[in-house]
Amino acid sequence: MSDFDWTVPVLVAGAGACGSVAALAAADAGVGVLVVERDDRPGGSTGMSQGLVCAAGTRSQAAHGVADDAATFFDDIMAKARGKTDPVIARTLAINSAPALEWLIDRHALPWELETRFRASYGNTRPRLHGWPGHSGLDMVQLLHARMADAGVDVLFDTRLVEIVADADGRVRGVALERPDGAIERVGCETLILACGGYGANRAMTDRYAPETRALRYNGHEGSEGDAITLGEKLGAALGDMGSYQGYAMLTDPQGISVPPPVLLEGGLIVNAHGARFTDETADIAGMVHPLTEQPDGIGWVIYDAAIEQRCAAIPELATLIELHAAKSADTPEALAALIGADPSMLTDAIKRAQGAGAGSAPDPLGRDWTGTQPPSAPFRALRVIGALYHTQGGLQVDAEARVLRPDGSRLPNLFAGGGSARSVSGPSSWGYLPAMGLTTAVTLGWISGRAAAALAAGRTEQSVES
Repeated sequence: MSDFDWTVPVLVAGAGACGSVAALAAADAGVGVLVVERDDRPGGSTGMSQGLVCAAGTRSQAAHGVADDAATFFDDIMAKARGKTDPVIARTLAINSAPALEWLIDRHALPWELETRFRASYGNTRPRLHGWPGHSGLDMVQLLHARMADAGVDVLFDTRLVEIVADADGRVRGVALERPDGAIERVGCETLILACGGYGANRAMTDRYAPETRALRYNGHEGSEGDAITLGEKLGAALGDMGSYQGYAMLTDPQGISVPPPVLLEGGLIVNAHGARFTDETADIAGMVHPLTEQPDGIGWVIYDAAIEQRCAAIPELATLIELHAAKSADTPEALAALIGADPSMLTDAIKRAQGAGAGSAPDPLGRDWTGTQPPSAPFRALRVIGALYHTQGGLQVDAEARVLRPDGSRLPNLFAGGGSARSVSGPSSWGYLPAMGLTTAVTLGWISGRAAAALAAGRTEQSVES
């Protein structure tokens, strides 16, 4: 270790949700931990998210009368991914999501509770999205950083991981870090957790692994260039589901703010530039991006009403759009069509057919189930939307302890991964993405990897992680 400037038991690369949770878990285990973050402040992909996490079997679910468990969650993950994902990772997330969440609530006072506005939908057969009502992912990551400060965890900002130093057996001995002035520091470590972003900002990598995203605007963090994935692969790590990503069909244009899913779940519609519906709005929150890009000019309009707006007004993204007066408003479909440049007869027909389906007088033309919701009625609102790539879901192959694996299934000796650096459970494309699974993977694998890395660094065996 004499080649390094100093040495730490656990080094975490990345200070978003995964890295922050991993650092807190390691610190709770009584092991020294250092976090390095390429940005100059907390944020990253977590800061751009809604701050929502799936967890099954939580106290908050029980308090709201929701019966859920790990087995149901696992079945939902596998069904959404059409069986084309790693069952070990899926089961690990399903079993450990609630314990990870409850630990953060109990030990670190994170104010998460069941988000009741997100009903069971888009592959989740139970309401299981948890968040901090009225707050965003940026609030979440800032709170996590406050908790790290409380725990005495050091975070080096504006510090980029540029090299992993390992021996011939693949055991990580340390890393090379680029500091703000360009100087390179070499830090030794007993264990390394890669908790960086994915590769959505790296056009060469998205063209290689996810070419179907070429038509999509990138709306993720600019630092998600796949550095950790590339460095892990150089050590001999296996990659998994590299074509997986979260697409989204409701990025407002030109505002660049996401329309939150409850706007659709509460009865909203999406139509193309001519005013025609083209998909069941409740079928696939991520995969819907592709039908949208196939529409004229790749443009859509989210149609909703004043009642839907009122029910969703407290969601931060919609609250911002309301404050910006981003929506077009009209009292009739014909007047709304004039405002958005759609064909009046097409838009009127789309709305009337949806209203008929909602009233039960006719089946929905696109197969949407209107049970418990109503289509929009006057006064109407419309937001212009485009399709976007939010983040990738493929990465380093890990096991039930978040240990990075080689192609033959053997473990690299002391390397862990989570968040955007690790393979998630969305299958090979976008259609397998369950809402909030990005942060679910980050938080759960962060908790698991932090505990396991701390145990390894201290010469203990982690026994409490289930798989």
